[in-house]
Parts: sequence; C-alpha cells; structure tokens
Amino acid sequence: MNKLYLDFETFYDVGYSLTKMTTAEYVHSPEFKVWGVGVKWNEDGETEWYNEDEIPELFAQYNWEDLAVVCHNTLFDAYILTQIYQVYPKYYYDTAAMSRGLYPNESAALKNVAERLFPDDKSMRKGEELVNAKGIRDLDPQLETTIAGYCIQDVDLTYEIFEKMATGYPQSELDLIDLTVRMFVEPKITLDRELVIQHKEQIAAETAQHIEDSGTTRETLASQPKFAAHIESLGITVPTKKSPRTGEMIPAFSKSDAAYIQMQAMYPEYKHIWDAREAVKSRIEETRAERFLSAVNPDGTFSVPLRYYAAHTGRFGGSEKINLQNLPRGSKLRSALTAPDGNYLYVADLSNIEARMLAWLANEEPLLEAFAAGEDVYSIFASEIYGRPITKANKLERYVGKTAILGLGYGMGAERYQATLTQGSPSVDVTLATAQGIVSQYRGMYPSIPRLWNVCKSFLYGMIDRAQYGNTYGPLTVSNNAIQLPNKMFLKYPHLQYAAGEFLYHSSFNKAPIRTHGPRLCENIIQALARIVITNQMLTIKKELPELDVVLTVHDEIICSGSKQDAEVTLDKIMAIMKSPPEWCEKLPLDAEGGYSEVYDK
Repeated sequence: MNKLYLDFETFYDVGYSLTKMTTAEYVHSPEFKVWGVGVKWNEDGETEWYNEDEIPELFAQYNWEDLAVVCHNTLFDAYILTQIYQVYPKYYYDTAAMSRGLYPNESAALKNVAERLFPDDKSMRKGEELVNAKGIRDLDPQLETTIAGYCIQDVDLTYEIFEKMATGYPQSELDLIDLTVRMFVEPKITLDRELVIQHKEQIAAETAQHIEDSGTTRETLASQPKFAAHIESLGITVPTKKSPRTGEMIPAFSKSDAAYIQMQAMYPEYKHIWDAREAVKSRIEETRAERFLSAVNPDGTFSVPLRYYAAHTGRFGGSEKINLQNLPRGSKLRSALTAPDGNYLYVADLSNIEARMLAWLANEEPLLEAFAAGEDVYSIFASEIYGRPITKANKLERYVGKTAILGLGYGMGAERYQATLTQGSPSVDVTLATAQGIVSQYRGMYPSIPRLWNVCKSFLYGMIDRAQYGNTYGPLTVSNNAIQLPNKMFLKYPHLQYAAGEFLYHSSFNKAPIRTHGPRLCENIIQALARIVITNQMLTIKKELPELDVVLTVHDEIICSGSKQDAEVTLDKIMAIMKSPPEWCEKLPLDAEGGYSEVYDK
C-alpha cells in the first residue's frame, strides 16, 4: 500500500485555535483557512509544499482507495481531508498515537518524540517559525516560504519517526489506531442536538432555581471568601483545612472535604444553600453539553474523540475535552448519541472482565468455576460474609460482596474498604473491625490472589535485574523496566528503582517519582490484559461483521451501528465474538450482555 506523509498548516489567531476549540468547531468556522499542505510520497518521494489553490489538483492525482495517510496527530489532518476535501484514505497511521503506545509515560508532541528517538541528531528537531504567523490570514511570499519550510520539516520528521517506530509495532495495534482515527474522521454515530440543547437549558434553569432558593447570589456562592462570610453570618463556624500549597489554614468547601461534609450534616436546615453552592460550582454536566454541541458535524454526525493509549495500561481516554469514558449511565448525553436513520446501535458489554481476568491469571479455581457456571460471584462472597444465603434481592448485602470482589483483589486494606462502602451507592456503614474481617475472609477464600501479588512483586525486582529479563508468568514476560504483554506491547515503568523499601518509577507528567508495589502492578496488569481482550473483540467484529461499524467503546462496552434488519441475529453474532477469548487466554470464562436501540441508553 502506498503511503502519503502529510501535514496541513492552517490559519489561527488569539481565541481561534485548537487549544480553545474542538476540531469540528475550528474546521467548520468561517475563520477556517488552509494555508497549504506538506506531502511526501512513499519513502523515496521528495517532500513538497502546496498552497491552498494547488491542493485540489494535487489530491485529484491520488488513488485514495490504495493509500495510507501518515500524520502526527492524524485526527486533525484526516478530519480536514474528509470534511473539507471529501477524500477517504484506505488506512490511517498516527505517529502521535504510536508514540503514546511505545512511550506511554512521555509526551507525544512531535518535538519531544523527535528528541527522544534521535537524541544525538540535531537535524531532527522541530522548528518554531509558525509562532510568527498568528493572526495573519493571507501570507505574503516570504512568510509562506518560511511556513512551507517549517511544514516540510514536520513531514520529514513524521516520516523518520514512523520508520523508526513502525518496525515491530504490532499490526493489531496499528489496526486499532486506524479504527480509532476512523471513529473520529468518518463517524457513523449521530447526535440529537435538540436533546442536548434542552438538557443544557434544563440544567441552567435548575441552577437558577437553586440560587433563588438559597436567598443569596451566584457571586456569593461561587466565591470562597464571600461564601465563607455568608456561612459566618448564619452563625456557623467555617470548616477549615491546611492548604497543601502554602501550609496555611483555608476554608474547606470541596465536596469531598470531611469537615465540609460534617458541617452539612450538622445543619440540614440549610440544605438549600449547600445544594445551591454545589449547583454553581459544579458545571460538569453543563460544560459537557456545550462541548458535545461544539463537536457535532454539519451533517449531524458526532466525531468520537477517542484517545488511543491514554493510560500506560493502554486504556482509552477522551480528547477534545470530551471524555466519553466517564459519561454516567442514565445521562441525557448518552441518550443523545443516536444511530443513523434506519440503523440501531448495538451495545455489547463484557461482564466482570477485570474480576474474571484476575481469577484467570491467579488460577483461582473456585472463582473461575463460579464465573464459568454463570453464578453470581458477588452473592457468593456476600453469603460468606453474612453466613446466610444472599441473592440479588438482598441489594445492600450483595453490594458489600460486590465491592469486595471488585476492590480487594488489588490489596485494598480495611480502612479503604470501609470508606468505599460508606461513600458508595448504596452507602453501607460497617465498623473497621467488620471491614478487617471481610478483608481477611476474601484473602482466605481466594488465596491464589494474594499469591499473585507476590508474583507481581517479584516482577518489580525482575524489571531492575538484568539476570531476570525473559522470566515468564502465563502470557507475561519480564523485560527492562517493563512487562511484555501478549500483544507484544509493553507495560512500562521508566527508570524503575528500589529505594528505602519502595519501588519508584518516573513519568514526564509527574514531577515526583511514582510509587508502586505488587498489588498495584497486579491491577495495572489486569487492566492491560482486559484492554487487550476488548480491543481484540473490536477488531474481530470489524473483520468478521463488515456490515457493522464499530462507532465507540466505553470501558468494557463496544458500540456498533448496523441495520435494523435481523437485529436479534446481529446481536447474537456480536455476543458470540464477545464471549470468545483470545488464544493466549483460551480458558478465560468470558460472558457478556447486550441489546440494541436507536439511542445509546444502556
């Protein structure tokens, strides 16, 4: 397949830039203007600059059906290709995404990637000329020459970076990058704009009502000193905490501050004020609605802003300041995501994937057998806790068992377990002694899981001991500061060291070293393995069910768009794929549930 290395240069200004706007908002603005594009044809092609007027003729020369586009941050450049020039390459590579996969603890900016891969080659450095073009819509010949040189250099860097990183990069992961880009630049999911607008207006109305009920003003509720003064005027002592930055005592008004929570409980007669404060300070849902509206395309489609390798475990995250991974169930914004006319959204959700993966990797036979038999493992352990049969009908007791199964597998102690139960939904109060007893019960009932923590601790020693490189455990292999995963990617811990009884590693995103230990590494491994399972299923659906479009993934869900015809048959095919584990964990007992609807309402 032919490769086209490509980079667009576009007009930008103060207040009109991708730092403040979604890609859709930026590209479809009347302000949008392409200055030109830098392109390189395959490995032996000359890198050239084409201005705005020359681009249509240039693109008409290419057979896009046999062409792979390679960019650094392909979401942006490919969005311009599809939305402005209506051309659709056969395949998408993204060197920024590849960098996150290979170096998940480091910046994926072109400048940083070039310096990392070519530390001794000063010619492999990104220029800074573009900073001189802010607000200049029509380029004079001299400035265009400067920007053209800058762009050509970026394309050449992208080529060299791709050549360096592509060697040995797993094909399955490259296919996943292509799919991730395609969800954004060739979206097959639509947005109910009217529903989002109504939702936003309703939130605004509810906030206004809260303010009115409080008997004070938005400014007072929003300002920490003014709110503190208002609290004092009611005869209430302002809760305080020590500032982590200055060390001085400051008002404790965060909704998670224990003193603030206690104050609210002591003065329930002022609930209308506490509610108004929260409504004013928490604009998350309103902001989400605004971002959704700014990200919709003119044809009503919604470009899914999915970030490949957002975490070092490989988990997806959000981009465009929209994170669909933390969109609450039951949210109006979920149901605003809809299928195109004539289609359903098919939603398939892996059941308890991390708990199942943990049991499989630890070889905890009783737990594996329970999962394989379709038993309710939450109820099973809750029955052990309470010494009597617990079923799904016993919601509070089952919740205690569920929290244990999902939380205690990674070394959670009694205090944290107690706090998790108290802060959960539903909220369950247990004594510390009771929590300690449950923790002991879990570790006694499933002893292979604590043993796995010790295996993971030995991995940490192995990652800093060259003599242990190559040691294996199941599908995992110890490597230099890393664990090799079954998909040939690596779970990395840069500059790992053992000092003062702790394992520490470094990330460019954190000033201080990051602590880790056996149970935490175990959690990272399980998340990474679960991610491989779900992404493998995404790619399998794409390959084996070409009549469907994979349009989104949220945690352990895969969302597809497809015809309404033979919906039950289609869902059964999806379920069969979801319940089939990869070869490297063929005895992993998978289960899934799913359904279909015109809206994403699961």
